[in-house]
Amino acid sequence: MQRVIEYRGFEIHVELTPADEDTFNVIFQIKGGTNLGVLGARGGRIPLRNGPFTERWAYLVAEIAGQAAIDVLLGPDE
Repeated sequence: MQRVIEYRGFEIHVELTPADEDTFNVIFQIKGGTNLGVLGARGGRIPLRNGPFTERWAYLVAEIAGQAAIDVLLGPDE
């Protein structure tokens, strides 16, 4: 299961893989944006820890983690 979330000119790609019944492991990746050079080698796929998660939590946690990573790279949105 996949989802793409747009944030500050970037795309957060979220991929869920089944772990157990009704729970998923989560990987996210940041792509695109005008500051793609900032990502460099850091643009790889990142598995989230402390899972597995339910589907709803998996997407929420991945979105927040992706947004936080972009905010660290670009600084505060003013």
